[in-house]
Amino acid sequence: MAMSLRVVVPPHPLIGHWLSVLRDRQTPAPLYATATTELGRWLTYEALRQWLPHRPVELETDFGSSSGQVVDGSVPILVCVLGSAALGLWDGARPVVPNARVLHLNASNPQLPDQLDGRSGVLVFAPEVARGVSLQRLLEALAARGLSGERVRVITALVASAGLQRLGEAFPDLTLHTACIDADLSESGRIKPGIGCVQERLFAGPLLDGAGGPA
Repeated sequence: MAMSLRVVVPPHPLIGHWLSVLRDRQTPAPLYATATTELGRWLTYEALRQWLPHRPVELETDFGSSSGQVVDGSVPILVCVLGSAALGLWDGARPVVPNARVLHLNASNPQLPDQLDGRSGVLVFAPEVARGVSLQRLLEALAARGLSGERVRVITALVASAGLQRLGEAFPDLTLHTACIDADLSESGRIKPGIGCVQERLFAGPLLDGAGGPA
């Protein structure tokens, strides 16, 4: 797999803990939702570490002068939530990037608005990446609007090697943050051992907008 796709799996014990909660088939829906929220929070912190635009400032404290840094609000941030099953991850990330423009996209057919700011940094939230088909469609649509490469970060709970293969060949300069890489897919396209059907486990209900199937 000749590519430079960067996959970041942060070695944080809390990320490992919440991934284990998702993997356990006995985890009830409310705790499963908590686990996705916590993973969204921690993975977003990691994704923003070297990516979030910031600028230096000079400050006056109660007892003297100090140098500091603040987030550069002049650079817009666009959040793409890929399907309803990605809402759990986004719920955790929302307080970290409260001023972002948010697009809720259909996982089966992620259509973007005609007008997007080409200066934007883009955070894509996908519940998991099995074959990478839906995510590839979205990334292609973003690239067609000039949003690709270092401007884009993907945040997902889990990825399969097959999905990384597809994405790496199509987007060799992509950076993806995840809790783990699983090697295999089942015959139906599910990640093995995986975290179950995210849509059904997150909402304890039927599949919606194609978000719960292998993607």
